[in-house]
Amino acid sequence: MQTILITGSSSGYGRETARFFLANGWNVIATMRKPDPDVLPRSERLKILPLDVTRDDSIAAVIDAAGPIDVLVNNAGIGVVGAFEATPMSQVRKVFETNTLGVMAMTQAVIPQMRERRSGVIVNVTSSVTLAAMPLAAAYTASKQAVEGFTGSLAHELAFFGVRAKLVEPGYGPTTRFAENTDVRIEDLIPPSYATFAGPIFAAFANPGATTKEIDVAKAVWAAVHDATDQLHFPGGEDAEALAKARFGTAPGNVAHP
Repeated sequence: MQTILITGSSSGYGRETARFFLANGWNVIATMRKPDPDVLPRSERLKILPLDVTRDDSIAAVIDAAGPIDVLVNNAGIGVVGAFEATPMSQVRKVFETNTLGVMAMTQAVIPQMRERRSGVIVNVTSSVTLAAMPLAAAYTASKQAVEGFTGSLAHELAFFGVRAKLVEPGYGPTTRFAENTDVRIEDLIPPSYATFAGPIFAAFANPGATTKEIDVAKAVWAAVHDATDQLHFPGGEDAEALAKARFGTAPGNVAHP
């Protein structure tokens, strides 16, 4: 029975991915900054561990407690929406600490065991903002684009050891806690001079049309984990698939899921 470790499992995509893999017979290690046993179904195959991906000691502790890991899903992230001009650099650094450096640190921590076994999968969850530029998300986009480049390069160097690296790119999901995972308010990041520009954008956010559901991302992670080809990109959600098709000429095919 294989074991998957998922970061950021207290809500949203991480929680749904944990549920999905549990339901399909996997051992699941669900990590979160503040462990809550009530967010996931009780199971003898589930272990919930505390993890702050911005702290080296926290990462070391979770790797030690987890034991052998077959799949790592780097899902933990924080968002920031607003005019870049008004975004404090302290907040930009926080976004990169979690979304980019946290992914790199977790990846570096699991590579040795996967390399020695010559097997394993690392799935990095980014965003559809990497498929098409979106206004008022410059810092967030940059943090996710960095992970895209990192993962593409990593896939080449780890393939030599039988380890795969993949990207899952969720679309826009209004039901996720993206806007809550930050300590700055959107209103504070829209100066009066940007109000006319930002108004129609936020109106579009309120009526987005096609969106991504949490289960869409869980299924995209499943497809990425089970894909044995060199496919790198796995869009999650109808809107992300449309963006991927526009960018690549065709939407990357996904592996069948249960």
